[in-house]
Amino acid sequence: MNGIIGTKIGMTSIYAADGRFIACTVVEVSPNIVTQIKTEDTDGYDALQFSYGEAKAKNANKAITGHFKNANTTPKRRSVEFRNCSLNKGLGEEVIVTDVFAEGDTVHARGVSKGKGFQGVVKRHGFGGVQNATHGQHNRQRAPGSIGASSYPSKVVKGLRMAGQDGTDNVKIRNLKIAKILPEKNLLLVKGAIPGHKGSIVIIEKN
Repeated sequence: MNGIIGTKIGMTSIYAADGRFIACTVVEVSPNIVTQIKTEDTDGYDALQFSYGEAKAKNANKAITGHFKNANTTPKRRSVEFRNCSLNKGLGEEVIVTDVFAEGDTVHARGVSKGKGFQGVVKRHGFGGVQNATHGQHNRQRAPGSIGASSYPSKVVKGLRMAGQDGTDNVKIRNLKIAKILPEKNLLLVKGAIPGHKGSIVIIEKN
């Protein structure tokens, strides 16, 4: 699968070829570096490892520094493997957005969703709450309700949907369309929303 690593910039709107006004996510896709080539003979599968974004050299240990030195590059923020990648690239070569995508391609987008902190069951799981505020319901419209049985099993079943930390999950949005490519600015406009906050790293994979 071919793909590339980028940074989510934000959202905008453009006119499509048929005149429709569509919302798009802007992804900055600076050149990725091929930092490792895996083959069936040496690793058991074929893959290319792309690396993206500059990392502080002082935070990289000797193993990480040596890994990137083999590709004649500096330590990077993120490395991702793309299995069965059809791109003909050598170690240390750059991968730009037009090497991977064209306008109209169908892609999948992966990222870490926005963190929302500690949330109740209504926002976290979509509970309806107590709609009728009468009949003794005092400030319990958004309460979770009963959470367990009585004497048996005398415990709260593991996995019960309750209040807790929400967001910061690995999310993959499938079957998005590439609306526009601006190669001179290393920008990729994807129709629709992509998980993550502004400035977060996202992975765009070709379907």
